Amino acid sequence: QVQLVESGGGLVQAGDSLRLSCEASGRSVSSGAMGWFRQAPGKEREFVAGISRTSSNTYYADSVKGRFTTSRDNAKNTVYLQMNSLKPEDTAVYYCAGRNGWAVVAAARNYDYWGQGTQVTVSS
Repeated sequence: QVQLVESGGGLVQAGDSLRLSCEASGRSVSSGAMGWFRQAPGKEREFVAGISRTSSNTYYADSVKGRFTTSRDNAKNTVYLQMNSLKPEDTAVYYCAGRNGWAVVAAARNYDYWGQGTQVTVSS
């Protein structure tokens, strides 16, 4: 049974940083691409960042490019999302997701495994 567990969310002020972690069990994080999504109240779930199976490629939504960085630690079977210069519009529940394919895709329907989400709230 595959489980993805996110942690690291919280309440911060605009301009602060947070690092989200996504620890996998029952599956290696290096067995496929991993993605980060977020969903704000009343909005659809949106792609935030992704890392390919070999970590050779990372992708970011325009709204977070230059502020967020995703990485993978295969030894810890964990994927990270480093979020800097946070803005109130970054407030959302953040989810990590894994897919069996090697490439990052932005469509949530193409991911096979999902975590339960972690809340990030950025105050102005």
